[in-house]
Amino acid sequence: MSPSFSAATDDAIALYVVEVDQLAEWMQGLSETEQSWAKAQGFSAAYGQVITFPSALGGVASAAVGAGTKADRARNRFLSGALPFALPEGVYALASALEGQAAETFALGWLLGSYRFTRYADGAQARAQLVAPAGVEAARVEAIAAGECLTRDLINTPTADMGPEHLEAAARELAQTHGASINVTTGYALIEQNFPMIHAVGRASASAPRLIDMKWGDAGPKLTLVGKGVCFDTGGLNIKLGGSMGLMKKDMGGSATVLGLAHMIMATGLKVQLRVLIPAVENSISGNAFRPQDILTARNGLTVEINNTDAEGRLVLADALAFADEDNPDMIISMATLTGAARVAVGPDLAPFFTDDDSVAQTLSQAGSHVDDPVWRMPFWDPYEAMIEPGIADLDNAPKGGFAGAITAALFLRRFVENAPYSHFDIYGWQPSAAPARPKGGVGQGARALLEALPKILGL
Repeated sequence: MSPSFSAATDDAIALYVVEVDQLAEWMQGLSETEQSWAKAQGFSAAYGQVITFPSALGGVASAAVGAGTKADRARNRFLSGALPFALPEGVYALASALEGQAAETFALGWLLGSYRFTRYADGAQARAQLVAPAGVEAARVEAIAAGECLTRDLINTPTADMGPEHLEAAARELAQTHGASINVTTGYALIEQNFPMIHAVGRASASAPRLIDMKWGDAGPKLTLVGKGVCFDTGGLNIKLGGSMGLMKKDMGGSATVLGLAHMIMATGLKVQLRVLIPAVENSISGNAFRPQDILTARNGLTVEINNTDAEGRLVLADALAFADEDNPDMIISMATLTGAARVAVGPDLAPFFTDDDSVAQTLSQAGSHVDDPVWRMPFWDPYEAMIEPGIADLDNAPKGGFAGAITAALFLRRFVENAPYSHFDIYGWQPSAAPARPKGGVGQGARALLEALPKILGL
């Protein structure tokens, strides 16, 4: 169940946000008893520090959370993210004068902090609820939180319950919720309809490969989202070691993120013609698995030499991107847990993206900062094009040398988009350790930045 705000109530508990440099002034507004209590509790307004003031009947009369210093706030996100579990049970109303994006971020952080993955075991439920702060568009914030929670649920679910057929079911459920149309091409029909690389990557699995195609909206610019849906990646015949295979249930994080973003777009009524394409496969091993040194022909006719079957995500995305490009959309955006090189470059917290458009890059970067969804531009570096050209075929799916892996993967994908502006996100999709509003596990990256940026990018 997606987290939501509490209805307003007359007995909601006042909640204050106190910065270190505002502490003295805030303390002066308290009664002598409250001042003594705050001093006795050692409340210093340190970042994330929580204090509650008791009522005469032993309940909570009010509460405060420390917002630390400006440097603390620069180093941390979602001050409110820990509060649903840190505060005593009750309904809270923000009493501090947060405005605009600060209030929305506080509200969103609270909802995201209420999330726990409970499909297989009952987890602790958030004890504290929040009334939507004044000036915050509650329905929009709830829609954003619901999209993010959908992404997290999909990534966190293991492949036994989130294989290609289950991912299709999730997309169908989302389409039904929003009145979108959906078409799925499965198994040998991929060959018949010219999606050869999607079929090649997924044909060794007991769960047939498929291409999910969802459409919504009949007015506005055409926006196509393409998400990598590799539901598990053994590495194929270039099999991964056990440690490297441990998190491969999250290799469909790109598809989970575009589905979460699609929910945000549809639930908030963004005036676009939305299309979501997900090549859903499991990269398995059997007698008919594709092999190193095979040469595959993609949908657009380019040939690809397979030098590592563990570089499969770009193959399934290539067919989907070529298909998306045939529709001449106003923007194509791909999202994928594509390369370890991206993690080496920017770590797990930042979502690197590629675009040839400086205006799009600036808009995305500003939007990410504005909504606390950090993104970082990486280059489509043309001089590296030669690295993905093996000579025996048009393209190499796994260039040797070990350099610039995220860039060469992005350049590979760009070869399949000729008619539309294109941006690519190489996300991690996983929170390695718990942080406020981000429990350990699956996490969306870049979706909220895109939702914020798309109106300007598409001229809405």
